[in-house]
Amino acid sequence: MTSAFHRDRDGTVTVVVALAATTLIGLVGGAMDYARLVSAQGQIQQAADTGAMAGGNALKLVVSNTASIVGLTTQTIQSALKDSANNSVTIQVDVASDKTSVTATVEQTVQLTFGPFVGMSTSKVSAKAKASVVGKMRLCMLALDPAAAGAFNLEKSAQVTAYDCALYSNSKSASGMVGRDNAMARAQTICSAGGTSTTRANFTPNPQSGCPVVPDPLADRPAPEIGSCITLPPGATNKPKAGKNLIDQSVTLNPGTYCGGLEIRKRAVVTLNPGVYVMKDGPLLVTNDATLSGVDVAFYFTGDKGSLLFDKKTTINLSAPISGTMAGLLMSEERTVSAPVDPASQLEDEIEEVTSTISPKPGKTPPPLAASKAMRTYRIISDNARTILGTIYLPAGRLVIDASKPVADMSAYTVVVAQQISLYEGPNLYLNANYNNTSVPVPKGLGPISGRLLLSQ
Repeated sequence: MTSAFHRDRDGTVTVVVALAATTLIGLVGGAMDYARLVSAQGQIQQAADTGAMAGGNALKLVVSNTASIVGLTTQTIQSALKDSANNSVTIQVDVASDKTSVTATVEQTVQLTFGPFVGMSTSKVSAKAKASVVGKMRLCMLALDPAAAGAFNLEKSAQVTAYDCALYSNSKSASGMVGRDNAMARAQTICSAGGTSTTRANFTPNPQSGCPVVPDPLADRPAPEIGSCITLPPGATNKPKAGKNLIDQSVTLNPGTYCGGLEIRKRAVVTLNPGVYVMKDGPLLVTNDATLSGVDVAFYFTGDKGSLLFDKKTTINLSAPISGTMAGLLMSEERTVSAPVDPASQLEDEIEEVTSTISPKPGKTPPPLAASKAMRTYRIISDNARTILGTIYLPAGRLVIDASKPVADMSAYTVVVAQQISLYEGPNLYLNANYNNTSVPVPKGLGPISGRLLLSQ
């Protein structure tokens, strides 16, 4: 009897232990599945937030379109999710009809490890994020080249400072925006229609890739009138040269068409009267220790030899027109070019022996990383070009800045729209946005309205 009792008790204990073990395994398994769901929830919420913010930043650009915003937001969310291959994801992106907000809804089906033991093999988690645009942000720098690597290119400790506006590259290249050798860019938004290569640079905020292409905001601006050739005033040079507009004496110039361009050199101090200065089939060259100043002035470049060079020791102070065809445009150009000529190669040989106080000729302009079409070259090497007020619009040109001191930092605002933009040697190009501090207007599609994002979940 006693023996039977012990046997029954042992069997009861075995059953109790088995039940307890099953319960314990269920609790541990349930806890693991719960932790997995919590982690998945956090991941998709973060992905939704990141995607909505990317879409919202693109929305701040006036020229953005709904389809591109949806595509960018979706792509950003997909890139942010780490477990989408094992757990299916559904993404829904909605853009407000007035383009003031973008909403991302993400749902993920998570495979459970222990759930099947209680008849539940999967569970769904979801997240929602909405980025609302307060105001609109417009462009202060746009590289128009649609395909070239390095359409926007910073090298050798070069810097761009544009706290209140956007830096943008339209190139669909995998390296459409490049930063190397400790280069730095600071802006409200930095965006590339293609990819970016900025691991050796410091861009703040981090540049976004796959952004919508921005149509040229100045494509409809008319060209100024190109008149008959103007002649230099008496006393502009000590040694005139036939067919050349050479200036080596201090003089005041009038607006008009300068056939073959204009070269200002030695220690000449040149003041420009208000108006439009057309460089027809030739460059604008300011070299040696020369000074060029003008308020309410604009430059327009034509022909294969149209280009610009501001040399190392020159002093440049220029402000764009406040009215007329070129209102707000400091520089513009003919929209096509076939066989452009480097401005550095167009410098005249010195008539007199170069003295130790006159800087030597600049070297050849560094070539672009790539190009989708021929481009004129506009090169600023000057270490004293602190006032460049207005918009530089070069739809067939490449702006190259290889100064070693700040450029345009004393300008109320500076905007650059060019086929390509390249900075070398450590300049700091300031794209200020103090639009209320000047009477120079900002061309439509650029400029004065900034925006910010509000994120809600």
